[in-house]
Amino acid sequence: MGEPQPLLDPLTPAAIFLVATIDDGGEAVVRDLLADLPGLRRSVGFRVPGSGLACIASIGSTAWDRLFAGPKPAELHEFPGYQGEKHQAPVTPGDLLFHLRAQNQDACFELAMKIGERLAGAATIVDETQGFRYFEQRDLLGFVDGTENPEGQLAVSAALVGDEDAEFAGGSYVVVQKYLHDMDSWKALSTDEQERVIGRTKVDDFELSDADKPLDSHVAVNDQDTLGQIVRANMPFGSVAAGEFGTYYIAYAATPGVPEQMLVRMFLGSDEAPYDRILDFSTAVTGTSFFAPAASFFDELPDAPAPAAVEERESSATNGVALSGSGSLSIGTLKRS
Repeated sequence: MGEPQPLLDPLTPAAIFLVATIDDGGEAVVRDLLADLPGLRRSVGFRVPGSGLACIASIGSTAWDRLFAGPKPAELHEFPGYQGEKHQAPVTPGDLLFHLRAQNQDACFELAMKIGERLAGAATIVDETQGFRYFEQRDLLGFVDGTENPEGQLAVSAALVGDEDAEFAGGSYVVVQKYLHDMDSWKALSTDEQERVIGRTKVDDFELSDADKPLDSHVAVNDQDTLGQIVRANMPFGSVAAGEFGTYYIAYAATPGVPEQMLVRMFLGSDEAPYDRILDFSTAVTGTSFFAPAASFFDELPDAPAPAAVEERESSATNGVALSGSGSLSIGTLKRS
């Protein structure tokens, strides 16, 4: 197995998530950036000692075909989106994801600026989200987030591709979504009712008993003992001036089938519950899927595809075969495609 990117490292107090789309003709510049990214990270990190600056770079399905010839991660595909009777998970544009994290926000921001400078004229950053640690890893709803993340070898097997796709072993499938919280409605609930929505106690973070935990609670719907495990690196984000308070959901998984099945149960429901009740208070405004290759992938990128192959794929995409969502949202720093 190749050495993974640092996606299994502990969460840091600061993070920036950049999602970008590749402009027409920008492939060569993007390839150069990906090849130089480890060096850029080292240069910025050296200037901020003790920051623990890390960068996890991920690539979307359509972008993979534009950037690389040869094989592709076996399960890499565009985010499917989900339209439930009451709630929806939209599909939004994204070819590249840069997950930056550090002990200090300045280190993240400096590297984000360098990435933006390198992408200028070749790719468009369609979403920038600055995450932060909120008390003891709580979300802005007031509950601890990520308690059920697997640890040790369980985290490795949950997040990393293994011998089943040997060429991409050490990589990880990535799903990201931004959720905006209706804080007024949430705060109108009693603490007891909030706990029933989440399925855990608020102060001491204990899971409710089966007798007390509703079947439509967030914990019950996303039961990892039943559905399989993922590694989440969620971060709160927000703007007091804009009145936006949210959670940036990011799941790393050995197979996209696990987080996708969780989302099916959340938005489309199951025999046990019509949907995840947290969606009555948290609205998904983005949705994109990627693959984070092993670290060694960037040391020697695969060859670029032949021009004829790129043109053929782009023609197919134009005809609706490989297009991702149209992305009509404009929320926070999310731009229209």
